[in-house]
Amino acid sequence: MINDANTLSESILSADIVIVGSGAAGIPLALEFEHSATSVLVIEAGSFKAEKETQALYKGLVRDTKLHNPADTFRIRMWGGSTTLWGGRCMPFDDIDFAQRDYLPYSGWPIGINQLLPYYPKANAYLEAGEYRYRDHEALASNTPPLFAGFKSETLLTDGLERFSCPTDLGKRYVHRFAKSENIHVLQHANLTHIELSPNGESVEYLVIKTLKGKTLTIKGKRFVLAMGGIEIARLLLASNNIQPKGIGNQHDLVGRYYMCHIAGNVGNLTINGDTKQVRHGYEISPEGIYCRRRLQLSPETQAQLKVTNMVARLHFPKITDPRHRSGILSGLFIAKNFISYEYATRLKDGSSRGLIDYLKHFRNILLDPIDTLAFLWHWLNKRTLAERKFPSVILRNKTNLFSLEVHAEQIPNPNSRILLSDEKDSLGVPKVLIDWQYTTNDIEMVRSSPHKMADDIKTSGIGEFTFDETTFETELMRFGAYGGHHIGTTRMSEHPTTGVVDTNCKVFGVNNLYIASSAVFPTSSQANPTLTITAMALRLAKHLKEASV
Repeated sequence: MINDANTLSESILSADIVIVGSGAAGIPLALEFEHSATSVLVIEAGSFKAEKETQALYKGLVRDTKLHNPADTFRIRMWGGSTTLWGGRCMPFDDIDFAQRDYLPYSGWPIGINQLLPYYPKANAYLEAGEYRYRDHEALASNTPPLFAGFKSETLLTDGLERFSCPTDLGKRYVHRFAKSENIHVLQHANLTHIELSPNGESVEYLVIKTLKGKTLTIKGKRFVLAMGGIEIARLLLASNNIQPKGIGNQHDLVGRYYMCHIAGNVGNLTINGDTKQVRHGYEISPEGIYCRRRLQLSPETQAQLKVTNMVARLHFPKITDPRHRSGILSGLFIAKNFISYEYATRLKDGSSRGLIDYLKHFRNILLDPIDTLAFLWHWLNKRTLAERKFPSVILRNKTNLFSLEVHAEQIPNPNSRILLSDEKDSLGVPKVLIDWQYTTNDIEMVRSSPHKMADDIKTSGIGEFTFDETTFETELMRFGAYGGHHIGTTRMSEHPTTGVVDTNCKVFGVNNLYIASSAVFPTSSQANPTLTITAMALRLAKHLKEASV
């Protein structure tokens, strides 16, 4: 059943489990209780469509706007959450991501990958990413050529895959199940503004919900789950400070700290020897019809030996902004960047432009490259715009065996990188966030070591050469600052309340009925996009809640 908070006659609602948020964590978590005796209430701030006033509640302040996008971007306050805009990239975390690495400060999860592996296949299914197979020999047809013909290395792996969801908007995909459910109720236009604890601070008594039309509701429950993003969860915990003055779960000043995104950018020039057919730089299609793509990654043993963060690299085209690539397709994307959504247009600004001169050269590229440009537009229309399972990204025909590397690396956990509350309040009276995302020299240097090793292996193998400019490496890597919408680590998991906000079951330390389902609980960020692991962690939490209620 789905209701609107503005139309309810009741002012007090209750359920066995109250879930705040309807994204990659909240929707799968709720559906795990479908057709059960457990009553579930899902609280969603938005509705089925984007609404300007609702989205404005995400506005906040950013300490350094050159490093971090505005607070109301890459987050969507509507049914389906940020799965309404994600790119669909799925991959699990690696074993090394969970390990305590002596060279990586604040690393180590209190659980290992084996405790998450049982939930990854079902998370894959929820996200419609096909079978849980992430090595090319397992997932692709046996006659599929390798990434590089003739390349062999024990330290530089090329068989790892990314699998791509439709990308699935979980709100649209599963709304019919919520509409028909007798035990799961959804409440839209319901903005959580305060978490009220018991006088002793040991449990949540109720949630305060407000609508933009002036209605106030009280939500009671046996267990409460915050399934929002890493920024919003930190905000609500810090703002609910009438019982615990520092904020809920913040006795040791950890809520909002260790805020991580990813270190990512396009670097260097990779030249592969021989015929262009020797390189499979684009997407493969698995037997069940899933787009998959391979990437470069140092083996865990090599990472430990070099003392570097986990990183992957994908073959990428030259800089879009530089018309010297002479590609009509790239020039068309550059000119159209102002008509593309904010989240994707930012990635088209990967260099400087000389204004009118460059624009004229881009137009020339389009005129001189009509066949490839028209073929691309036709492919994009059929395989992206009109397709249910969309072609994941722009892939150009390999004409020259020349590539750059698109790197995507984990960020070192840093307690000084954090989410704070500002002195400003939103229209419902909740303090706005102040985002102070930071990176360090060590972040850059640990990433820098991996391309060096990759270059050595590529050269030794004889397949080609990879070079990059040491003097501009940091500039190229940090061009996008805090990359994408990956808001990680602000309520990190730990075995002890002095080093974390939630325990191994994602329960907030000291509050016996409050849980968090979000990338906010990740102690480290991995090389991987977080969505698949967010969903897997939510399914693990669902199992715990079922067992705890017996």
